[in-house]
Amino acid sequence: MEKVAVYGASGFTGSLVVAELARRGVPVVLVGRDGERLRGAAEGVPGAEVRRAGVEDQAALAAAFGDCAAVVNCVAPFELFGEPVVEAAVAARAHYVDTNGEQSYLKRVFDTFGEPARRAGVTVVPALADDGGPGDLIAHLTAEALGPGACLAELTVADLREPGAVSRGTARTALANRGLWGGGHGLVWADGAWRDGAGHADADRATVPVPEMADGRGTGDLAVAPFALPGVVTVPRHVTAGRIDAVMRAEVVPLFGAVTEEMAAALPEGPDPAARRASRWLMAAYAVGRDGRRAQGSVTGPDGYGTTAVIAVEGALRLVAGAAAAGVLAPSQAFDPADFLAALEPHGVRWSVRADDAR
Repeated sequence: MEKVAVYGASGFTGSLVVAELARRGVPVVLVGRDGERLRGAAEGVPGAEVRRAGVEDQAALAAAFGDCAAVVNCVAPFELFGEPVVEAAVAARAHYVDTNGEQSYLKRVFDTFGEPARRAGVTVVPALADDGGPGDLIAHLTAEALGPGACLAELTVADLREPGAVSRGTARTALANRGLWGGGHGLVWADGAWRDGAGHADADRATVPVPEMADGRGTGDLAVAPFALPGVVTVPRHVTAGRIDAVMRAEVVPLFGAVTEEMAAALPEGPDPAARRASRWLMAAYAVGRDGRRAQGSVTGPDGYGTTAVIAVEGALRLVAGAAAAGVLAPSQAFDPADFLAALEPHGVRWSVRADDAR
């Protein structure tokens, strides 16, 4: 079996990815800038290799990935450290996935690395985390519920998880993306182009229907606010719609803007196991056809950090198996959405899509 490299392997999410690769019997190479931490993270992982390389040294990074079939990038914040890892993976002709949910960084990956990845014959699929991956996949399936290739009037991707414990890396990512996550609109897709969402605020949703997969918490509407989710960058690449936007549960949005350096430094590296077991993530999509028909879909699962590791590893191994064309692709372009979500079901993930004729 071919090797898979994990960059940022000694961090919280990176260690979960390493454990998932080991569980599947995949030879894993732990890569990062701190050799001592990497050696500690490799303890108990059969056959694990440790290779030290920082993001400032492209040659060392590419060499570290040189005999690996794929790279899983778990560095955070990606806004600050992500792009050198993509560049090195492409230079090493290794497929690439990451766990980012950072809209500005994500768009730069698509804008910058598409042609280099095609020339190298490798596939780059960013945003394979519990928001970007399932959000993109369920959006595609929700749009398809109105007919294959349907042209939509609008589609909204929604992150509807309740507030919960976060890792130190998530807090630092919030700081690095304060301009967007601290209350900014981020991007919307409107009239065939990505645009500043602040200029289209008159069309923002204030509520969304409670999804069917919301653990039986009743019906009605949830208050939401605009948020810079990765789906706005990925979904327009495979869904045709007049407008695509993203929202988050309203009471969660201000929490990102409230993060300070002191708060981030005081957090543990990751939530404790009990907090992770008690948490659930919930992504939803709401589509409106040009004929007024509507569809909605949702996908949910436990322990967002643990599920992120499963999603990233599943994606990387599918790329190694030759699942996708070369280039930078959205999750729904690289993988069959229903098949990928079905692969997550043994890990507690559930999903549902329905269409109706309500107008």
